[in-house]
Amino acid sequence: MRIFAWDDLEPFAVMNTLTAFIYLPAWIVAIVALLGRRFVLGTTALLIVGAQFAFLFPEITAAQPVPRWASHAQAIRLLDANVYFRNPSMAGYVREIEAFKPQLVTMEEATPLVAKMLEDSGALGGLPYHLAIGANNAKAFFIASKYPLRGERMVNFEGIPLLVQTTMELPSGPQALWVVHADAPIPDSFQLWKGELNYIAKLIAARRPNGLFVVGDFNATWGSKGFRDILDVGMTDGAAARGHPFEMTWTQTRPPLPPFVRIDHVLTGSGVAVTTIRTDDGPGSDHRDLMATVAIRR
Repeated sequence: MRIFAWDDLEPFAVMNTLTAFIYLPAWIVAIVALLGRRFVLGTTALLIVGAQFAFLFPEITAAQPVPRWASHAQAIRLLDANVYFRNPSMAGYVREIEAFKPQLVTMEEATPLVAKMLEDSGALGGLPYHLAIGANNAKAFFIASKYPLRGERMVNFEGIPLLVQTTMELPSGPQALWVVHADAPIPDSFQLWKGELNYIAKLIAARRPNGLFVVGDFNATWGSKGFRDILDVGMTDGAAARGHPFEMTWTQTRPPLPPFVRIDHVLTGSGVAVTTIRTDDGPGSDHRDLMATVAIRR
């Protein structure tokens, strides 16, 4: 199914987001079978192990040096978070903002109440430019920036909010910023999810990726065909580029299990580069946050 019908059917598309783990039983089967001299079974399991390695190979080999120009370019600190629209308190995010001191905060599922709690806390004192879009549901967005935000456009897919486009006016010049929140492929939005990822790839291809900065919750991993299509049009995954392909972001609500998929991403086109990136606790959310430093070439 992965080779011949990549993401064509919902159950397999969900499994494909778990490529890093879904094949691990084959490793155990291969070892036990070969030790027990069951060579047909062992060889078959090894073929599955080899397939998993082939599927993961592009992501685990995506690490690359930080571009040399980045050391002389303007850099901004980014905090991106899917805060969960039913989160009753922003106190944890206030502490994170005060500790990390981001120059740009991008939030998905940030309802007007969430934005008001953050603004009333005083944590956004160094981020005077705000952009809030959406209602009291999971499709709300909130952006707070140290730098002016010029223009705003909510891009819908089939009438459903998908991403916000705006421009930051940096000292080095205008910088295009897109904040994404794609639907999840389950329980009843599989075709919508596929269409949204395909639409994002088409939007980037039409605009061209040069100088583009895209962040947010894609509800997709490198195991998802739609997300790979987005990368293939010229975007770089900041975490993979910095050697962190397995720093997972979802879900942190099933202890003792750790987060097991990386569906939140910072993507950059040429002229923009993630220099550092890590995850942090998303207080009250099922997502971990992304904290990154992003260099922007003049």
